[in-house]
Amino acid sequence: MSFDIAKAAQLAKQSKGAIANLNPQNRLKLLQTIASELIANSEAIITENQKDLALAKETGLSASMVDRLGLDQKGIEAIASAVLNIAAQPDVLGSIENMHALPSGIEVGKMRIPLGVIAMIYESRPNVTIDAAVLCLKAGNAVILRGGKEAQYSNQALANVLHDALNKCGLPSDIVTVIPTPDREVMNTMLTLSQDIDLVIPRGGEGLIRHVTQHSQIPVIQHFKGVCHLFVEASADEQKALAILENGKTQRTGVCNALETLLVDTSIADSFLPKVAELFKNKQVKVHACEQSQAYFDDAELATEDDWHAEYLALEIAVKLVDGFDKAVEHITQYGSGHTEVIVTEQHGLAQRFLREVNSSVVMVNASSRFSDGGELGLGAEIGISTSKLHAYGPMGAQSLTTQKFIVMGDGHVRS
Repeated sequence: MSFDIAKAAQLAKQSKGAIANLNPQNRLKLLQTIASELIANSEAIITENQKDLALAKETGLSASMVDRLGLDQKGIEAIASAVLNIAAQPDVLGSIENMHALPSGIEVGKMRIPLGVIAMIYESRPNVTIDAAVLCLKAGNAVILRGGKEAQYSNQALANVLHDALNKCGLPSDIVTVIPTPDREVMNTMLTLSQDIDLVIPRGGEGLIRHVTQHSQIPVIQHFKGVCHLFVEASADEQKALAILENGKTQRTGVCNALETLLVDTSIADSFLPKVAELFKNKQVKVHACEQSQAYFDDAELATEDDWHAEYLALEIAVKLVDGFDKAVEHITQYGSGHTEVIVTEQHGLAQRFLREVNSSVVMVNASSRFSDGGELGLGAEIGISTSKLHAYGPMGAQSLTTQKFIVMGDGHVRS
């Protein structure tokens, strides 16, 4: 399919003012209309999604990717609910912060504004098509969406929903572009269009993100992988730790907030690891264990250096015994990917040290890594999870898709 991405980017740039300058009431109406259109068109969306699922099975797509791909009535209702959640959040555009007078007499503050045109590149997960579009619209941005070939039918059905909502609200459909072809050359061309596109956000496998980062002439928000750690400290309540471990590792394996490495204080190995071994046996979790912990597990493989870097996205985990808090933090600092880290402890002081000393984008005490998600953290949804500190870090909601400009108020003031 022939598709002119350069023209689409130009039209997105030309139309961005229509969404940027929309008043909050009409922006709310637009998002509510998108939610209504999702429900009204759910049957058509599911029909197209079934085509994607059938092709996925024919081509041998991995189980984790198929899990991300499927849409049913319940799933569409959940997406619509997330849209309404985002819609109900305070409108961030135009808000003025830190307005104050300076000795010169002028008043200076900062006003929040859209970024402009955002390109989103992602794999599988057709719900991202809606989440990304709605978050960009909430923040006053035009958006270009490039989904993976495995969700082409689903994404075009969702594109129809977005365009119908824009048309019903009297807005140009060019505000949202869903690229209708999986041709990689279209994506590569898009990455050169720095005159029209302001930010690129890739969301998917490490290979995709490295490709985008290496080839883009546009600023990129990076999320290479989620190597999430759980550290069970010596004072931990072991039942809490087991519940957090089970939830973080086995609830959903193919997501970036799933646990990939378990660190356990050596002093509690004899009491805690047999319970972990039983849990993993029942859940059929493959274990890569350090030399000190290997004997606690049946059929555990000896962990290699690669295992400490691994994002398995499967019923698979690396296990390491550590001699105390400092060694755990040292391991996380060396091998963490900047995504999410968890400590289970009953020591308030160590909990506070963990929060201060571990600088991943989400740091937790006595809670599952599965909460590292925009919806669970109060953002309604997320356009991605940034593991690079500029300009956003962690799950990105609408506010992360804005920037600030200085505003100055004077009364004929001139500089002396």
